[in-house]
Amino acid sequence: MARPRILVVGAGFAGVECVRRLERRLAPGEADIALVAPFSYQLYLPLLPQVAAGVLTPQSVAVSLRRSRRHRTRIIPGGAIGVDPAAKVCVIRKITDEIVYERYDYIVLSAGSVTRTFDIPGLLEHARGMKTLAEAAYVRDHVIAQLDLADASDDEAERASRLQFVVVGGGYAGTETAACLQRLTTNALQQYPRLDPRLIKWHLIDIAPKLMPELGDKLGRSAMEMLRARGIEVSLGVSIAEAGAEQVTFTDGRVLPCRTLIWTAGVAASPLVNTFDAETVRGRLAVTSEMSLPGFDGVFALGDCAAVPDLSKGDGAVCPPTAQHAMRQGRRLAENLIATLRHQPMRPYVHKDLGLVVDLGGKDAVSKPLGVEMHGVLAQAVARGYHWSALRTNVAKARVMTNWVLNAVAGDDFVRTGFQSRKPATLRDFEYTDSYLTPAQVREHTAALHTRA
Repeated sequence: MARPRILVVGAGFAGVECVRRLERRLAPGEADIALVAPFSYQLYLPLLPQVAAGVLTPQSVAVSLRRSRRHRTRIIPGGAIGVDPAAKVCVIRKITDEIVYERYDYIVLSAGSVTRTFDIPGLLEHARGMKTLAEAAYVRDHVIAQLDLADASDDEAERASRLQFVVVGGGYAGTETAACLQRLTTNALQQYPRLDPRLIKWHLIDIAPKLMPELGDKLGRSAMEMLRARGIEVSLGVSIAEAGAEQVTFTDGRVLPCRTLIWTAGVAASPLVNTFDAETVRGRLAVTSEMSLPGFDGVFALGDCAAVPDLSKGDGAVCPPTAQHAMRQGRRLAENLIATLRHQPMRPYVHKDLGLVVDLGGKDAVSKPLGVEMHGVLAQAVARGYHWSALRTNVAKARVMTNWVLNAVAGDDFVRTGFQSRKPATLRDFEYTDSYLTPAQVREHTAALHTRA
């Protein structure tokens, strides 16, 4: 009898934790496991702003998928671009652009999320995100390039546009990105004696009335005070009306000369969820508390692409798209898959949120572990301690700690790696959001597969 085939899509927190638990708990020969991932690493996403600021190296937050001593999982280097639940086939575009078809008995959709965008003129052409490792490296090169070019220029208008930076999104990603990169440009001033420090301006804007509302009013105000004390202009109730190559227009009518627009205004579930017809909740797959997809045999979903009921809160709440939920969902889903294989009952996912940490760089941070509000150095210690402990391997922990210590002792460096090309990259270039198939296209692909068979 053929072994059941388990296909896990996505190597984020949820997918990797699911695979690790399956490898540990399944007996040899009990099932075949395959993982679809475009890169051979798991990205520790919360630390990306520190990569962009040069505090951490890219390798520090890219944890190898091949370090497992129980390595039984076949890794398919590519991205899933369509799912046909009726045929139980996943359409995959490999990193060579070759299209392959992977059959499964059980599929775990942990494809994560992409940067949420809106129909704003010029946004897709001129904005950069903070969602992938390549984006973080690109943004770092770009920001340092603006300092280099402004320092070399005698044109005051050019200097003004190169030294104004706009970050859209007052959530964790946007706030930490603005804080870490502002610290980088401030520390760089001693290396650029021709630049007027008053010309370097960072703007953090959000259409919401509060900064990081999940923190509560008190900590939200503390974070805003820290940012403004460092010279970051925070504007709430404001967004972007139009983005250009050399200027940005705000919805309140302001026009800023600017060549750096970083867009972190929320996330949306991976477009993979739209490649087959299933019920969604605010764009995320509507799953049960056991993370199975009703009406689809052998289909499970979790993490950012699934609306997993938050039983600890009740009243129809769903789990927020955070790392702590994704990791715990991955473990529970693995146990439910194993229970299904062994004809045992599944158990619902229940987890009470442990709190929030926000690292603003240097000695600035706000944290709310287990509901206890903190700010300053103590909050910084809690934030970094949480991130350090959450890293999956000892190698990653050693690299991150070494980078933190080295940065604290030796300070920043301001070297461009050459990652940036002459042609500016777009959001789609990093996240490949235009690669997914429609449900009809998926059926065409799988129909052709059946014809060949």
